[in-house]
Amino acid sequence: MNSIPVLYENDEIYIINKPAGLAVQGGEKITHSLDVDFAKQTGRKVFLVHRLDKETSGLMIVAKDSRSAAKWTKLIASKQVRKEYVALCCGNIKPEKGCITENIVQHGMTRKAVTDYLVEKKWHFSSLQSSALDEDSEFSVNFCKIRLVLETGRMHQIRIHLAKQGCPIAGDDQHGDFKLNKKLRKILKVKNLMLCSQKLIIPELKGCNGSGKGIFEIELPDFMNTILETCNA
Repeated sequence: MNSIPVLYENDEIYIINKPAGLAVQGGEKITHSLDVDFAKQTGRKVFLVHRLDKETSGLMIVAKDSRSAAKWTKLIASKQVRKEYVALCCGNIKPEKGCITENIVQHGMTRKAVTDYLVEKKWHFSSLQSSALDEDSEFSVNFCKIRLVLETGRMHQIRIHLAKQGCPIAGDDQHGDFKLNKKLRKILKVKNLMLCSQKLIIPELKGCNGSGKGIFEIELPDFMNTILETCNA
């Protein structure tokens, strides 16, 4: 078990960088989970404040006790914590800045879902651009790097919203383009979901983390940066 990076700690919470592939909560057939592994790492029981998909990497808030968990869950629900994500997607989305408001059906119920987005970069990739790739696998695809902010917190919200806009996240077999992902795995070695919770803005912690602004931000994981570098983006 690798150590889970901790960016910040106070009497109530930890802010951690969850690796891709680690489930947040334990269950049947789950060997490792954040709630169990991080408790072992810290030597204390921890309480989940919010969740990330197993395959999504990035920043999370984890509480040290149930009272703090209730407080921080309320802060997130009241939008006093801003969560920003970065996704590498296949295709294009128009307009390049906007808000997706399409409802999501969960557990048989239609739920309101709102995602703000901004396209930060667009590029086209062809396998003919690189002699290091399989010469027999001629392949081309439009990519874009999108920054997203959740106004609601539905399960798989970003993945579903982007897929329905014809701009699925690379590596998302569940909601995206399975056939395209198969080619991405073969040609560009895309083995992970290209989605990261990269930034948290928490005014509640102003002055407590060195920046004085309650801003916590991480570099994109290596597997996302590798795609950006391979595609010269």
